[in-house]
Formats: sequence, structure tokens, C-alpha cells
Amino acid sequence: MRDLAGGFGYLLAGQRWVFRHGRWLGFGLLPGLVSLVLYTGALIGLGYGADDLTAWATPFADGWSAPWLGLFRGFLTGLVFCLGLFLAVITFTAVTLLIGQPFYESLSEQVDRTEGGAVPESGLSLGRELWISARDSLKVLGRVALYGILLFALGFIPVVGQTVVPAIGFCVSGYFLTEELTAVALQRRRTELAERLVLLRSRRMLVLGFGVPLVLAFLVPLVAVFLMPGAVAGATLMARELLGEDDAADEAAAGPDARGADGAQPPSQPQSQPQPQFQPPAGGGFGPPPRM
Repeated sequence: MRDLAGGFGYLLAGQRWVFRHGRWLGFGLLPGLVSLVLYTGALIGLGYGADDLTAWATPFADGWSAPWLGLFRGFLTGLVFCLGLFLAVITFTAVTLLIGQPFYESLSEQVDRTEGGAVPESGLSLGRELWISARDSLKVLGRVALYGILLFALGFIPVVGQTVVPAIGFCVSGYFLTEELTAVALQRRRTELAERLVLLRSRRMLVLGFGVPLVLAFLVPLVAVFLMPGAVAGATLMARELLGEDDAADEAAAGPDARGADGAQPPSQPQSQPQPQFQPPAGGGFGPPPRM
């Protein structure tokens, strides 16, 4: 539970960071606005065409009597739209990050700069970074699609399909959404996709505490656009903890005097009382020793 709350705390910390640095908030809104227009058009098209798609995919039900035909195809139409919405939530971040790669990478670097410590740079060209980002996003989306198909099939199970399955879907969405967002900071550190997934699995509750509330917020129109800059900032802060960079920065700030020769913090020693010093008498000679 501590990690769960910690993940949500990083989400809030990222939003606070961008509001304290207002220029970066406006800077990070542009890619989200472009993606919002694209996805709004796609979802509107799906909303109008989902019933036709369901009728085309279920020709065996054409002869069913009312009301079973309407109930069956209405249920499938709702599932198709929910699946499209699920995929939109997952892919929105990937597409937005791809469109805004230079914007969000600069924002992530600024977060590292303000938090202290090193500011890693990938050293790759923009074209190479875009290629790696697109390649990794496709791999992640492939995993998401497999989960989506499985959850879609489980949605037909009575009761469980309408309660447990949606909850699992939000967790899956939150996990991979966090992977996409932390990738901005971790790619600059030359961390490959396989290493990133291992890193996130080691702190699942932290990841879910960050990603699941963000997925729920992204379901509200326009919210995703305004939260994206802060989400990137918060994911950068979380990536620093996952890699232990904050602890290293704290040790570096403490200086070498705070550590022993082996790098460990020396145990505190009680302060000893100063011993009286013997002072020779004026004139240069030594008189009798002081009386004890």
C-alpha cells in the first residue's frame, strides 16, 4: 500500500512541477492537442460504424427473433466500442509521445536538472530516437493487443465479465501507460525495453499507483491533453527513484566529509571534553609542574 500511495504521489508531484514551471506546461500541451484531434475523429467514426461492424461479423444471427437479435448485437456493439476506447487510452500516450518526442525529452531533461544530479543524454540523433521510440511502442502495443483480446473474450462471462474484467483492464492499461511515460527518461539513460519492463515489474504497486489513476483521468475528454506534461514530469521523478538516482544525488550533496573511506556513513562519536593544556611560564624557562 505504501508503494501504491507513492505512485500516486509521483503523479501529483509531476503536476505540481509543471504548474511551478508554467512555460513547460504550455510547451507540453501542443503534441497532446494534435493527438486529441486525431483520436476524437477516430472514436466518432467507431461510434457510427460499430453497429455495422457487429452486424457484418455475426451473419449467423440474422434469423434470430426479437428481442434476442437486438440484445446480442447491442451487447457486442458496446464491447467493440469499449475495446476501441481501451486501445485509444493505451495508444494515445504512445502516439502523443512520438509526435512530441523533442518536446517531452526537453521537459524530462529540465526535471532532472531541477532535481539535481546528472542530466543524462542519449547521444543519439533525433531520427534514431524516433525510430527506437516507434519500435518499442509497437512492441508494447502488441502486448496490449494480446491482453485486450483476452479481456474482450473474458467479457462474455456473466458477472465476472462486467466487474472483475474491467478492473483488470484498468490495471493493464495503467501498467503499460506508465511504461510509455517512463520511457522518455529511461531511453535517455540508454535503458532498453526489456530492462525497463524488468524494472517496472520490480515495483508493480508503485507503477499501478501512478498509472491507474491516470488512465481513469484520461477517460474524461480533454483531461489527457492537460495532464500529459505533468505525467511526463512525474514519470521522470519516478524513474529516478527506480534507478536509485535520488539516493545518489543526496549522498553527493552531503559531500565526502559525510562518508568514510569506504563510502559508508561513519558512526557518530561522542564529543570528548577538551584536556587542559600545560602552558610554560613567561620568560622561556620551565617552572615547577602545576599542582594537581
